Order: sequence, then structure tokens, then C-alpha cells
Amino acid sequence: MDINTTETEASEPWDYVLVADRCTQRNPRQVQRQQQFLEELERKGFCYKAREDQEKVFFGIRADNRVFDRYRRLLMESEATAPRGELAGPTSIPATTRIRIVNFVLNSKMAAGDTLQDLVKDGVFEAGFPLHKGEEDLKKKWARWRNMFQQQPIGDIRNYFGEKVALYFAWLGWYTYMLVPAAVVGLIIFLSGFAHFEASQISREICEAHDVYMCPRGDHNPRYQRLSETCAFAKLTHLFDNEGTVLFAMFMALWATVFLELWKRERARVVLQWDLYGWDEDQEEMALGLIACPDYQPRLHQHSYMRSTVILLLSLLMICLMIGMAHVLVIYRVLAAALFSSAFPFLGEQVTTAVVVTGALVHYVSILVMTKINKYVALKLCDFEKPRTFSERESKFTIKFFTLQFFAHFSSLIYIAFILGRINGNPGKSVRLAGLWKLEECHLSGCMMDLFVQMAIIMGLKQTLSNCMEYLGPWLAHKCRSMRATSQDPELRHWQRNYRLNPVNTFSLFGEFMEMMIQYGFTTVFVAAFPLAPLLALFSNLAEIRLDAIKMVRLQRRLVPRKAKDIGTWLQVLEIIGVLAVIANGMVIAFTSEFIPRVVYKYRYGPCRQGAHPAVDCLTGYVNHSLSVFYTKDFQNPVEIEGSENVTECRYRDYGAAQNSNFTEQSWFLLAIRLAFLILFEHVALCVKLIAAWFVPDVPQSVKNEVLKKKHQRLGEAGLPGPGVGPGPESRSTRDSGPRAQTWSGPRAGQEAKTQSCCHHRPPQPWLCVCVGGL
Repeated sequence: MDINTTETEASEPWDYVLVADRCTQRNPRQVQRQQQFLEELERKGFCYKAREDQEKVFFGIRADNRVFDRYRRLLMESEATAPRGELAGPTSIPATTRIRIVNFVLNSKMAAGDTLQDLVKDGVFEAGFPLHKGEEDLKKKWARWRNMFQQQPIGDIRNYFGEKVALYFAWLGWYTYMLVPAAVVGLIIFLSGFAHFEASQISREICEAHDVYMCPRGDHNPRYQRLSETCAFAKLTHLFDNEGTVLFAMFMALWATVFLELWKRERARVVLQWDLYGWDEDQEEMALGLIACPDYQPRLHQHSYMRSTVILLLSLLMICLMIGMAHVLVIYRVLAAALFSSAFPFLGEQVTTAVVVTGALVHYVSILVMTKINKYVALKLCDFEKPRTFSERESKFTIKFFTLQFFAHFSSLIYIAFILGRINGNPGKSVRLAGLWKLEECHLSGCMMDLFVQMAIIMGLKQTLSNCMEYLGPWLAHKCRSMRATSQDPELRHWQRNYRLNPVNTFSLFGEFMEMMIQYGFTTVFVAAFPLAPLLALFSNLAEIRLDAIKMVRLQRRLVPRKAKDIGTWLQVLEIIGVLAVIANGMVIAFTSEFIPRVVYKYRYGPCRQGAHPAVDCLTGYVNHSLSVFYTKDFQNPVEIEGSENVTECRYRDYGAAQNSNFTEQSWFLLAIRLAFLILFEHVALCVKLIAAWFVPDVPQSVKNEVLKKKHQRLGEAGLPGPGVGPGPESRSTRDSGPRAQTWSGPRAGQEAKTQSCCHHRPPQPWLCVCVGGL
């Protein structure tokens, strides 16, 4: 049935569709609320049409062109679709603007006190969404896998989805483009290890150490292991723990800064083309509120120390929970080591590797679970804080959710990088969990191997499994819903197809941003331990751009367009990650990598301490120097260790004394050098970041000049005098008969005459005649 639709409007497109279940039509109370809402829309200048199928009732909503008269100021100043002083005609209103305004009116409180969101929560309506219209060009040029290596049509994306979505894809495309040099350098650093795969002095010494026995590391299969058995892992570790690691970490610190500064410049160019350079989101929200309700009063800024204290305490509690999750993973790895050694004896010495791999999988699953919990907690904290506007609420939610997600993703990596193997005690007196299970130790080739494996598994799963689920889930859901019968009527069939697409909400785009921020964190924060991270991120982003495009155009309902001139709080998040990356990479190089011990040995204890010898490698003897001695007779139960009758001493990675395993002078000196390097590295890296930020202006000069020209042009159009116009009937000089009217002679007379002639180009506004030359 058709309700309140005139013939002239029948051919015009519908702006919005509301859907209600047919079951609600049997409930008089629900029907009454529906009618009240629709009648209120009619009074505001909307028309609607109701259509039914076997299961649902569809209400097409269209705003009369007179509705947009109320938004004259908004359309003229923000959209710039008509000359100043003229009302933008109906044909000049962009589709994104129509949808945004209609969505705002629908979600404003009606006379009954209900909004569309309230009615959806109460089951009066099932859903409300704008229709996909005119997306064929985007499907051909953008939302196809074959277009993976083609440039994105950012202008078309903006015209269809609005500025906020367009800026997300512009940023994602720029991020992907800037990953190319980082990926190339990281790959070179990784491959440079192959050039010294066999030539590394440390690897040669480890592979030839057949008579050096390592102390048992755990309770599973306790035996003395020859150091030469770790030859393959020593060579593999050299691929990412070499002299190039420091240079790559410094390069990534510089890259992160240059990437952000160049993005700011690109963003300035884009928003200038969209005529949004001086646009303010808060001002538009207030304008919409005032136009929809003349009595609208903006919520004033408020601050409550009590609320802030409660939010801070609850946030710290959640962070402690994230850290507790890392401890749960530690317990899992300890128990898994004991379980795997007894249940799978064929693993032998590969029990540690199996524990590391399964621990990374458990960490990945815990991330998925904690993401849902963190989102719920961040929303509740935001509601408790009572933000003033939607944009402020989104900003506060971003900070809270990202903070919780950062600890959820990186707490395990922080444990492996800086805690694992450092609180275990010595072989004769090990620290045990609950007095029973020995704490986990680093791999025999060093803790960098554990960190590398953890990073590789988590990034690999996030880039493959997560992306597959992100695409396959909506695709399968859409295919299942599309199997239902459709109407023969073209209009109703179009509504049904849009309804059967996957629903979207306020956080649809937010989730995409968050996914990219976490990936950016993995790409930069621990990149010293995993130089292939930028390369994996590059491959992932090439697929992510098309995946998101296909989802938004083909598999999801149309997002409500939102205006924006930047990516908002996410820019501050990126800057915070950049600073954290400098700190984390400095600590990885100083405390996790073998770089500092190698340098100290080379110039203080090695054969080159008095000067370089061409015939001798400067790291000769480093392996023996870096391993402490432990006498097997000091074990509490030496009989239980396999082969103990043939071994009188074993080695372990530390700088402890052979007699009591206490720290030696070398260990304290090495700690001082580590701290000195950390301070020096962080200060140099941060200085480089600051210099790069200063050297690359945020806004190009061409953009500044264009903005300056537009300001000058706007002032001219507002009625300020222009040169070369003859005298008019009303000028200040002819009207002034008092003592201030003067006759000038000489050079100043020419200036005065020129200035007064400039005041006569617009009749009859005598107040515009300001004789500047006489001041």
C-alpha cells in the first residue's frame, strides 16, 4: 500500500528505509507508536510509503525539498554548493548530505520523546538504513580483487560514503604506500644475515662446541645438551639479531615520523579539495541541533574529579587484568612443558618450541576474547563519563579502547622480551611455580628467538586468519539471507536486497581503524626483533583495502555518511605508538638482543681490545665468554639428570660466578653499558623524530596560499571595496560637511582620491566608505 505519496514524488529516490516485523503489526501498542513516529515525520516535511512482503513491513522515507530550507546556513557554509546569499537548490544537495540530515532528524527526539534508536531497541522497528544507490562505478573501479594494485577513487568514495570513510581509505592507502620502503629495508636487513650465514664467528663457535654441555633448562627430559646441537637455531637467530638491527630500529623511528608528517600534508591537500579545511565538527553538531529544535541548548563543558578518579581506577584495574592474562599465559607455558614432555615423549628437545608455538596460539585466542570484553568496558566507562557530543564520545572511547587493546595484544610480548628467563635463578637454585614447576626459560639460542616466533605467529594469524574471517563471515551471512524469495516489484525488491545485507553500526568504521592501529603497533613497536613485520603488513594492507571495499559496497548496508577533515584521535594514537616504538626497540636491543654484549666483548675483552688484527676475528672466544660455569655437584638431585656421571660442569647464559652464581664485575659493567645505550638510543631517536617533524611542514605552502586566496576572495564577496571603480552618488567626502572634510594636495591627494574612488563601487552603502588614506 502507498501512503502520502504524490505523483510528482513517485519517481524521486527514497532516502531511508525503516523495517518492521509483521508480528509487530498485531500489537496495537507497537502499531500506535509506529504511526505516531511516521505522523511526526509528516509534520516535519517527510513523506513515506509502506510496502509488505511475507515477513516484513518496509517504510520508505523521503524528505521533501522544503526540509532542506531549514539547513540553508549549513548547506551554504559547509557544503559550498551554491553562491553566497543564494539558497542551494534541491538538485545541488549531495546525496551524502541528504542522508546525513535525514538520519539526524530520524534520530532526534520526536514529540512523544522517542528517537529511531529507542524504537529499534523496543522492537517497534527492526532496522533503519539508507539505500545503496549508484554504487555501480565503485563496484567496477574499486570493490574488486583485480583492482588491488590500482589507485583508489577517493573522490568517488567521498561522494558515496562521505568524508570520514574516504579519509580512512586515503590514510590506509598512504600507509600502504609508505610501507614499501620500510618493507624493503627490513627485508634487506633480514637477508643480510644470509650473507653471513656461514661466516658468523659466533655461529661457527656454537656449531663446533661439541665438548660444551648446557645445563638442563626444565624438568621435562632433564639432560645435558651439547651446545653444538643448537647450531641451526644460532644461524637462524643471526638473521634478525645482527649489527643491522640497530640501524633498522633507528630507521623505523625516523620512518614513523616521516610517515605521519607526510600524511598530514596529504590530508591537508585532500580536505582543501573538498573545501573542508576550516570546517568544525562541533559547530555543525550545534547547527543541526539549532535547526531541528529552535530551543536547542548545547551541553556545556563539565569536569568531575570524582568521575575521573573512578574511571582512572577502573582503567587501571582492567590494565592489571591484562597483565594478569600475561601471567596466565606464563602458567600455561610452564604446565604445558610438563604435560608435553610426559604425553609426547617423541618431541624430545622440541618441547620448548612446541610450548612457544601453542603459547602464541593461546595468546591469539585470548586477544579475541578480551577484545569483546574491552569494547564493553570502554563503552561503559564512556557512558559513565557523560561526554558532551557524539564526536567527544567517540574520541574518549577511542583512547580507552585502544589503551586496553594495547595491553591485551602486547602484554605477552613485553613478558617475553624483558622478563622471560630473567627471574629463574641459577641452575642449582631455580625459582619454581607453587614450589613444584620450574619457570620457563629462554631458548638456548637466546630470548630473541622466542620473541621472533611469538611475533611471527601472532602477526601471521592476524594477517591471514583474521582477514579470512573478516571476509568469509559477512559473505556467508549475506549468501544465506539472499536465498529467500524476493518480490517481483522492482522497488520492493531493491529494499529487500538492501535489508538482507549485513547490518552496520556506529563502530563499523571504528573497528577497521582499530585493526590498523594494532597492526601499526606490531609493525613498529617490536620491529627490532621481527624486521619482516613491515613486509607482512604491506601484503596484508593490499588485501585489506579491497576487502573493506567489497564489504562496504557489496556485503554491508550503506554507512551513514559523516563529515570529517582528519582522522581524529587516531592521529594522536599513531604519535603515541611512535614514541612507544622508540622506547620498546631501544629496550629490545639493550636487554634482549646480544648486540651490547658483543660490542662490549669486542672492545674490552676480545682479541681486538688492543687493536684490530686482520688474521683474527674480533668475536673469537665470545661464546665461551658469554656462558657461565656451573658445577654439576652443586645440583640438588644430580643423579636424576641423564649423563651426570660423565659431566663435571655445565654452562648457562649469564655472567655469574662459578662458585656461587652471583653477579660478577662483568655483569654489572654490562648492565651499565646497556642502560647507557638505552638512554643514548632513545634520546637520539627522539631527537631525530623531532627534527624530522620540524623539517617537514604539516601543511604544504601551496595549501596555505590557496586558503589565503579563498579568505581574500570571501572578504571581497562580502562587500569590501575593490579597486578601479568610479565615484558614486554617496561618498563620505561628499556627505561630510563638517570640519573633518578636507582637501588634500600633493602625493597624498592622489592616495586619498584613489582610496575614495574605491569606496564607490557599491551603491548605496555609505557605511562601506572608509577612507583609509586619510587615517
